[in-house]
Amino acid sequence: MDRGALALAVDIGGTKMAASLVSADGTVLGARSVPTSPGNAETVFAPLAGLIRETLAEASGRPIVGIGIGTAGPLDLVEATVSPVNILGWRDFPLAPRVAELAPGIPVRMAGDGMCAAVGEHWKGAARSVDDVIVLVVSTGVGGGLIQHGRLISGRTGNAGHIGHTVVDLDGDPCPCGGRGCVEAIASGPSMVAWARRQGWLGESAVDLAAAAREGDKVAIQAFERAGRAVAAGIVSAAAIADLSLAVVGGGVSRAADVLLPPLRQAIGEHAKLGFLRDLAVASAELGNAAGLVGAAALAFEPERYPSTLRLAS
Repeated sequence: MDRGALALAVDIGGTKMAASLVSADGTVLGARSVPTSPGNAETVFAPLAGLIRETLAEASGRPIVGIGIGTAGPLDLVEATVSPVNILGWRDFPLAPRVAELAPGIPVRMAGDGMCAAVGEHWKGAARSVDDVIVLVVSTGVGGGLIQHGRLISGRTGNAGHIGHTVVDLDGDPCPCGGRGCVEAIASGPSMVAWARRQGWLGESAVDLAAAAREGDKVAIQAFERAGRAVAAGIVSAAAIADLSLAVVGGGVSRAADVLLPPLRQAIGEHAKLGFLRDLAVASAELGNAAGLVGAAALAFEPERYPSTLRLAS
């Protein structure tokens, strides 16, 4: 591979869409973003298309080895479509083929945004050199990705490792997915805030909730304890199934690691009693908001390590 080669990385979420050129050492070269537009499929796609064209133009003749897309899901790798829960305008939207049309001849690979965060942390972040790990993105939702034997596991439809929809409370709150009692229904930022407000807390956001917890507000502290226990239950369940050694926690809510991780680690200690689970470790993510872009680039640079993703070439 040409040492000067670049990947175009795209990270698509419910509130914003980002793109950047990324070098082979994982350096993000000037990410830019646009808000995720409401409306129909084309209204959502048009700003993304402009962002991709502008970013490609910045390559200045350097070779592009591929385009990696991390997207909110669910997605269907067989049909190359996406139907994100938090982007209502896209239902069975042919995202990868549409992106491929913008860059003829350049391979396009696609994975879920949680998977790309996992790949990013495994390639260049907190999980590098760890072969069996789950990465969680705790934010407005709870996503994730699974690495086993040093390789990305995407599953039959491309949605493996989606720990946010592990059921941890059989009688729990409704989840945006349509189910009940999922990790996301308890531990996402909006879910935590909604629960706290039902208990009489008067704040507005997860940032407010974290600040209140640090100041000793009992309801806010309970909200983080409740979220920590839910995330821990999901982690231990995943570790029991997949024999994992590490869980990496990232995303917006994880920025309140000082109030989230202590109850999370305590709950893991209470649940992880089998011998092969007792050394299960929890670490904070290292790449921050760049994890998804770094992981999307890795899909293009290292398809042998992260092979279970859609590949299109126009």
